[in-house]
Amino acid sequence: MARRAQDIYVEWRGGTCRVKWWSGEYHDDGRKRFESKGGFTDEDEAFQHGQDKLYEIRHGTHVRNRDGATSMSDWLDDWLAGLDHAHLTEKNYRSIVETHIRPYFKKRNAAVADIDVIAYRAFRKHINGVLKANTAKKVMTILGMILDDAVPRLIKVSPVERTRRRGKYTRKPKERKRDMMPEAVEQLARNARTLLGEPGYVFIWTMATTGMRPAELYGLTREYCYPNWPAADLRLNPDEHDRYEDDLERYGKGDGLLPAIRVERQVQYKGGALAFIPPKYESYRTLVIPPFLADLLEAMLKSHDSEWVFPALEGGSLGAVNFDYRWWRPMADGAEKRTSKQARWNRPAIPAVPSFAGRRLYLVRHGAKAWLDEDGHSRYAVEARMGHELPGVEGTYSSVTVPMERAIMKTLQERWERLQEQSGAGEA
Repeated sequence: MARRAQDIYVEWRGGTCRVKWWSGEYHDDGRKRFESKGGFTDEDEAFQHGQDKLYEIRHGTHVRNRDGATSMSDWLDDWLAGLDHAHLTEKNYRSIVETHIRPYFKKRNAAVADIDVIAYRAFRKHINGVLKANTAKKVMTILGMILDDAVPRLIKVSPVERTRRRGKYTRKPKERKRDMMPEAVEQLARNARTLLGEPGYVFIWTMATTGMRPAELYGLTREYCYPNWPAADLRLNPDEHDRYEDDLERYGKGDGLLPAIRVERQVQYKGGALAFIPPKYESYRTLVIPPFLADLLEAMLKSHDSEWVFPALEGGSLGAVNFDYRWWRPMADGAEKRTSKQARWNRPAIPAVPSFAGRRLYLVRHGAKAWLDEDGHSRYAVEARMGHELPGVEGTYSSVTVPMERAIMKTLQERWERLQEQSGAGEA
């Protein structure tokens, strides 16, 4: 005995019945393609299920049987193939997927449709049990994106549980920062000189006065550094005629020109090799520098022939090693005197810098912004210098003018001169 209706067909097989419904698609020979579900013991219930499926198809919320059976591992392949993010972001996403998400669901042979709220909670419990809180949160964020993107083709709704704040507001803990004093920067720079020579000294002062990100400093080459830029601009984008010609009129070495560094790229490992990539958020920018730093950079570049402005001891990029572990920690935390039969490895004791001991190199960049804020510079000029974009009308209508840049140079130079007066030093 069978029950039929337009695009629905119910038939009994043994003690149970099966419902078939038209999927809205056709076979190559023109016949309608049907989907089905069996195991019903009530014919009306089976028929209602078929009607529900037709409703979903008409309203675009239907998940085909073969799509719902897609394995989580196959969906992860598709999801990763569709990523279009900055290099480091994509690298982090892939690492999280391959290290934490894929092994868990592959071991359980899970299909995407199998991941309901219960399965989602089980994974969250597992991750929270093996990872630190911040790392576990990142993993759950990526899984949420993966499952959200599976809707509506593979699953009807995402099982991701969103945390909604209710009740009393609890402020998130924030890293406590100390004021960045010029004396502390000077000591960091001298420590860096002990470890890396003159490039180390100038590296620290460049970061403290420009706010450049570490990877931007590691990847800075002669062409984009004072006194060579902009005359030696590599013209990576040949269509940028306006910017190039304007830069020649505004920046460089000579009367009336502003000494500057151009942030055009950074270095990161890509495919196992150190490579140039765009700066974070594609924050291409020009950074004027105070006269004292211009003099330091010019003298330093004359002292070595590396393509890198701040070369490592062997002449390569500082980005080729773990800078934080190998160089920054002894710069900030101090180190004992070291002697060796090889004279090049000998060095005196390095004093700790209390305001940076145990803290991140990135805080030197943060301190650079604090200096600009203290000196009362234009908010737009400060954010542009840091590589940030201001939202709304302020970001659309504002621009960095020559007087703004000269004011930044002036206050940074004054900080340096006050430091020299206080220390009684005629030179660094």
